[in-house]
Amino acid sequence: MTAALWQHLDKLESYICRILLAVFVTLLFVQIVARQVFGFSITWIEEFSVILFVWFAYFGASYAARMAAHNRVTFHIRMMPRQLGRMVEAVGDLFWVMFNVIFIFYAIRYIGALKPFVKAQTLGWPMKWLMAPMVVAFVLMTLRILQVNYLKLVLGVDPRDPDEVEIELAQQELPERGKF
Repeated sequence: MTAALWQHLDKLESYICRILLAVFVTLLFVQIVARQVFGFSITWIEEFSVILFVWFAYFGASYAARMAAHNRVTFHIRMMPRQLGRMVEAVGDLFWVMFNVIFIFYAIRYIGALKPFVKAQTLGWPMKWLMAPMVVAFVLMTLRILQVNYLKLVLGVDPRDPDEVEIELAQQELPERGKF
């Protein structure tokens, strides 16, 4: 039971991103049909879709941190001995964590300073609640960066970028199929 719970928590951002993507794509589809077929626009859909897309981007960034799939320059790290390369990446991640902590601090201050009358244009919802998921996403991203470094440096597990794994698999299959 506990292992299953941790397994689902490990994919939390993935679940959030799937829901956000499904909702905002569906809303945009409804908006397109309303405009093209019925000749009218549902004003709140555009604003809500943009908000959901921004949330999707932030939670997606957190998910990418968990998957060790963020863009980074690694050609020089790959030339180093494995343990030294891991340490250099960890130092880079330390700067990333410091940036996130500063962002979280100032985002909380900014959201706290918003007046109750500051609302989304068409939805009328308080901006405090619309901006809060950014803080949550950055907290999750920071935890994921620390988690990946714990896996790498303490447990010796090397979480690999999924794209990198797919490229290696494709390269292994290439000799079997014959070269172009």
